Amino acid sequence: MILPLVANALVVKTILRGLLTLLIRLIDFLFPILLNLMRLPLFTLRILGDAIAALLKGLARVLPMASARRQAWREFVTQRWAWLRQRISYQAFEHAVHDLFENGMAWVFRKCRALTPSAAVMVLLGAVLWLPISFGIATLLHMVLIAKALVLPAWMQLLHPLATVIAKSKLLVLPVYPAAWPQAKRHPLIIAMIEGWRWLLSLYPVRKIGYRYRQLDDATTQLMARSPIVTLADRSFDALLAAANAAGSAVGRALLALAIGVLDLLARMPLFGGIVTRYREHYEAASRSPPMLLSDRASAFFSRWSIKFTAEYYEARDRKEAALRFAETSPARQPM
Repeated sequence: MILPLVANALVVKTILRGLLTLLIRLIDFLFPILLNLMRLPLFTLRILGDAIAALLKGLARVLPMASARRQAWREFVTQRWAWLRQRISYQAFEHAVHDLFENGMAWVFRKCRALTPSAAVMVLLGAVLWLPISFGIATLLHMVLIAKALVLPAWMQLLHPLATVIAKSKLLVLPVYPAAWPQAKRHPLIIAMIEGWRWLLSLYPVRKIGYRYRQLDDATTQLMARSPIVTLADRSFDALLAAANAAGSAVGRALLALAIGVLDLLARMPLFGGIVTRYREHYEAASRSPPMLLSDRASAFFSRWSIKFTAEYYEARDRKEAALRFAETSPARQPM
C-alpha cells in the first residue's frame, strides 16, 4: 500500500509544480507588457497636467492684473503642480500602499494581541471560513448578473466591481493568521491538535511513508535528469518560449516605432512641442533599464516583508513609538 500511495503523491506534486512553473513563465512574459501599459496612463496624466499648468500660466499674461500678483499666481501654479506631479508615479503609489498596509498590519496585531485564546481561535476560524464564503458570494453574484443581464436594470451591472471587491477581500484577512496565532496556540484544543499531529508523525507507518517518498523522489529526479525525452521536452519548451519572446519583441518594436512617429509629429506643434519632447525623453529613460521579472519582484517583496508578518516586529515598533512619545512628553532636564 505504501508504494502506490507514494507514487500517486509524487505524480500530483510533479503536475502541480509543472503548472506553477508554467504560470510563472506566463506571468513573467506578460508582466513587462502590463508594466508599459500601466506607465502610459501616468505619463498621459503628466502631459495633461503640464498642458493645464502651461495654460494657467498663459492666462495670467492676458488677464488684467498687477505684475506682482501675476508672478505670485505663476509661482503658485508651479508649486502646486510640482507637488502633485511627484505623486503621479508608480513609486509614490507603491510607497502609499506600503504605509497603508503596514499601519493596517500594526492595528491587526495590536488588537489580536489583547484577545483571549478562545477569542483568537474564533477569529482564526472566521478568517478560514471567509475564504470559501467570499469566493462563493463573488462567483454567484457574477453569474447572476451575467445570466440576468437582459432582465435586470442596466445599472445593476455596476455590481460587478462590488463582486470583485468581495472576492479580493480574502487578502484582508491574511494578517489575521500570524497575528492571532500566538494567542490561539494557548487554547487547549489547539494544544491537543498539535500533540496529536506530533503523535501521528511519530508512528512507524507514517515515518515509513516519508522515507519511501524521499527515496522515490530522489530516484525520479535522477532518472528525469538522464532521460532524453525530458531533455527534448525542456528544449522544445525553451524554443517555444524564445519564439513567443521574439514575437512579443517584434510587436513591441512596431508599436514603439508607431508611437515615436506620433510623438515626432506632435513635437512639431508649437503648443505641445516642449511637453511632448519631455514626455518622450522621460519614457525613453524609463524604458532603458530592463524590466524585472515578476517572479523576481515577488521574491524581493517577500524577503522585505517576511519580517512584517511576525508579532515581534510590531511589538518592537510599539516599544519604539512609546519611547519616542515618552521622550517628547517628558520635561527637559535642567542644567545643574
